[in-house]
This record gives sequence, structure tokens and C-alpha cells, in this order.
Amino acid sequence: MEWVIGGVVVVVLGLMTAIRLAPLERETWHVSPQATWGAWNEVVPMTGGASLRLSPEKGRPQELLVRLDKAAMATPRTMRLAGSEEEGRVTWVTRSAFWGFPDVTTAEVREDGLYVLARLRFGREDMGVNAKRLRRWLAAL
Repeated sequence: MEWVIGGVVVVVLGLMTAIRLAPLERETWHVSPQATWGAWNEVVPMTGGASLRLSPEKGRPQELLVRLDKAAMATPRTMRLAGSEEEGRVTWVTRSAFWGFPDVTTAEVREDGLYVLARLRFGREDMGVNAKRLRRWLAAL
């Protein structure tokens, strides 16, 4: 019985390590957000993520990116993967508390607004986590 429990512990620790150490390549994740966009200033849940486009009514797109970056960086377990306000595109990684599953969010300045896409790295369904995070960030603006 001890061997079985020990084996389960080793497998769980191995999975946690693999998830936390899996590479997130800049070239793969720091790309222009492409999604089915909903209404302006509305978080749209979708399979494995969520999208949001912020209209100029909320502020100049470049200023919105600066404010969104502050909200993102204030989020626990979130770090900037790539980009900058000067570039006009920023990509953040937010990890879940226990497993460390990475969710990737990219925001990009465009002429007509700020476009934001949040998506998971592993699996197909995020159980609404990305939409909830985008709503929190939107409220922080």
C-alpha cells in the first residue's frame, strides 16, 4: 500500500513539475489577438478563454494598455511574458495557485481600440477563469 501511495505522489509531483516548467515561447504566444469579438467593452467567454475589446470611449488605446498592464501586474502569480507599452502589445502569463496551469493574455493597441485575448495553455476548457480575470482587470481600469 505504501508503494501505491508513494507512486501516486511521485506521479502528481511529476505532473506539477511538467506543467510549471513547460516552455511558453514568445513566438507562439506573443502574437496579434485573433478572436470572434463581441460588443465593445464586454468580456466574451469562449472555449478555452475569453476576449475583450475596449473602445476609445474608455480612453486612448495606448493609455488603456498602460492601465491594463498595471491591473495585470497587480494580479497574483502574473508576470509579463513579452512586449511593452511602447511596442503596443503586451502578453502576460497568469498561473493557477495549486497546479500552476498557465493562462496567457495578450493585449494589442489598434486604431479603433484595445484588443485583449485570454486563453489557456493546456486543455480545452478553462471553466470561465479567463473571463473572470478579464472582468476583474476591466473593473480595475
